[in-house]
Parts: sequence; C-alpha cells; structure tokens
Amino acid sequence: MDLNLRQVRAFVSVVQAGSFTRAAALLNLSQPALTVQIRRLEETLDARLLDRTSRTVAPTRLGRDLLPVFQRVLRDLDAVVVDTRDLAARRHGVVRVATLPSFAASVLSDAIVRFRAEHPAVTFRIKDVIAQRVLDLVRGEEADLGIVGGDVRDPEIGVLHRTRDALHVIYPADHPIGALPRVTIAALAEHPLILMDPATSVRAVVDRAFIGSGRLPRVACEATYMMTAVSMVRAGLGLTILPGAAREIRAEPLLRSRAIDDPLFERPVCLIKKAGRTMPPAAEAFCRMVADRLADPGGTDAGAAPSP
Repeated sequence: MDLNLRQVRAFVSVVQAGSFTRAAALLNLSQPALTVQIRRLEETLDARLLDRTSRTVAPTRLGRDLLPVFQRVLRDLDAVVVDTRDLAARRHGVVRVATLPSFAASVLSDAIVRFRAEHPAVTFRIKDVIAQRVLDLVRGEEADLGIVGGDVRDPEIGVLHRTRDALHVIYPADHPIGALPRVTIAALAEHPLILMDPATSVRAVVDRAFIGSGRLPRVACEATYMMTAVSMVRAGLGLTILPGAAREIRAEPLLRSRAIDDPLFERPVCLIKKAGRTMPPAAEAFCRMVADRLADPGGTDAGAAPSP
C-alpha cells in the first residue's frame, strides 16, 4: 500500500471544509485535480471514504474512523517540518561540546553567552575533560565539537581551526620570580613546581620543554584540576604552570600570572569534529563563533599583572 500524503491532505481538507469547492480553494487546486486525489486515495484503500451528492459531501463510516488518524499524521508531519526548519535556522537545538576545562571556563563560556544572545533557545551540553577524553567523545560522535590541546593527527578527526596557547607561571605576589625581567625555563627549574597530571595536554608541553632543555623540574605535587594546583600555590607549596586562558587565577588576589618567555611553553590548540560528518546547523554556527574567539581571545587573560 502506497499512501500519498497529498491525497491524505485532500481528504482531510474536504471533510473539514464540507465542500470540494472550498477544499480546492484552500489547497490551491482545481476541483477536478482534487477529485482525482480523493479517487486515488479510495482506490489505494479499496474503500469509499466520502459520500457525495450534488449539494453535499460527507465522510462514510470508514471515512469518519480514518479522519482522526489522518489528522494526527498530518499534524505530526507538519510539526516535524516546523522543527526541521527551526533547526536549520538555528532557532533551537542542542550543541554538544567536549573541551579542556581551561577553555570551558574561558573562551567557551564567552562564546556561549554571545551565541545565546542571538539564539536563546539553543542549549549546550558541555563535557569538560582531559585531552584524550575529548578525542574519544568526538571520535565516538558523542560530541559535535571538541577543543583539545596538542597537535591532532588522526584520520577520524577533522581539524576546523588551529591556534596556540602560551603557558603562564602562577606564583605568590611576593615571590622572587615576579622580580625577574623575564621568566625562563632556567628560572622555573630553580623552584618547586606543582605540575598537572601526566595525562593532561599542559603536562605534555611542560615535560617536552624540560626534556628539550636538558633540565629536570623540581616536582613538589601533581594535580588533576587547575583549581587544585592554584590552591597549592596559595598554600606555599610551589609554583604552577597553567594555560594563559585559565581563569582560576582570577579568584586569587594574592597570586600573580606571567607568560613564560620560551616558545617551548606554547600549547597547540585544535577545534575539532568527527571527520566526514555534517554538524547540526546550530553546532556549525557555534563552531564559527568559537573559532573567532580562539583566534582573538581578547578578555581571556589568565590573571593579574606581574609583580613590580
């Protein structure tokens, strides 16, 4: 059985209008064309759905039984069309983002605020996780977009935008490192450090920088979360190294942040998606905004000015 939706709509319109003439006008059809639609529907169902006289038209018993079913089908279809158009116009939808925590609290938050000002019905599902988990979520299509540290070389991952994020040293306001004209790896090697977990992209950059310089860091503690590392600096356990985009330092008036004057302390950052997959319209529009914020992250300075 091959029911044609135009035929179903024609039948519902005739019953609701009570007239072939009025239904034809509503559907912008000629009356003969409307009659053909009804006849083909009855032939497909092998049943009469309308009783006609020269003056009236009324549904048969079977027609009355089928009417609410056909009306529901048309309502559901119309709702799907409206929802699809809304999604295509980015009026609503869900954007799923997997990201490093440092970007969840900075660039991503800023981009969401700006995007929702234009698209208030769009919602976001954020997974703030370590770099490997970001890749896994995007690869498994559990996230539309990902923001990850490191240079991504994976055939299953499409890179939409590349940038770099300078690492900063976080230290107490009265620490002697704040008086240095520049922060170098030699200066960092002289002090105990609170380093991020070895599974993080920040730690990978720090380890490569120390190995590349032939030095070893004085590791006092390791932390998984940046706020934990900042708290350890506040407690006097040592210095820590965090991305320049990290905002955890802003809540600490007694701590300071300075960029490390060494190109080895720069973290590649990639905005990614699943290779070969089309993103939902809302995610695609949001992706462009995030790329703009990553390219020009004004206002995401990690902390206060260096000590004089």
